[in-house]
Amino acid sequence: MMVSLDGYFEGLNHDLSWHNVNDEFNKFAIAQLREADTILFGRRTYQLMENYWPSKAAIQDDPQVASLMNNTPKVVVSKTLEKVIETKNWKNITLITDNIKEEILKLKKQKGKDIILLASNNFSITLLKEGLLDEVRIMINPVVLGKGTPLFYGIKDKLNFRLFNTKIFNSGNVLLYYIPI
Repeated sequence: MMVSLDGYFEGLNHDLSWHNVNDEFNKFAIAQLREADTILFGRRTYQLMENYWPSKAAIQDDPQVASLMNNTPKVVVSKTLEKVIETKNWKNITLITDNIKEEILKLKKQKGKDIILLASNNFSITLLKEGLLDEVRIMINPVVLGKGTPLFYGIKDKLNFRLFNTKIFNSGNVLLYYIPI
């Protein structure tokens, strides 16, 4: 999850233009995607990704990430989506609409690599509350937004985490690796 120094995961009107992304970050993102064999999405993030990554522009501008995003198995969790559509470039998609906790637990029990979560704050918070996240990675960007949506908006009860790793990027981004305890 990307976050500003003042704790916002998105600016006003869902603005993400402030994300501090460069070649070093892109190499890290590729390595992170290669560690996973499943990408878990909430509805809103999925719809943004399905419109971008299969596009000609994405494939030309960022072929490695586009290939990983387009071909890695994707699981979409939504109570409002009725179907997901595979295309030539956007493949391996499963939709979960019911029994969400049980279905995610089944996914977690399958053998294979990691499951990476690309989701909105709402879905991430739901998974945290349900105890379904084994690790939380927070990328702090060296920017103050002043307004936006707080990273943990919607959390009412205390959650504890243990820091187990950090990574500092030349851009000034700092990645914090936490385990919920």
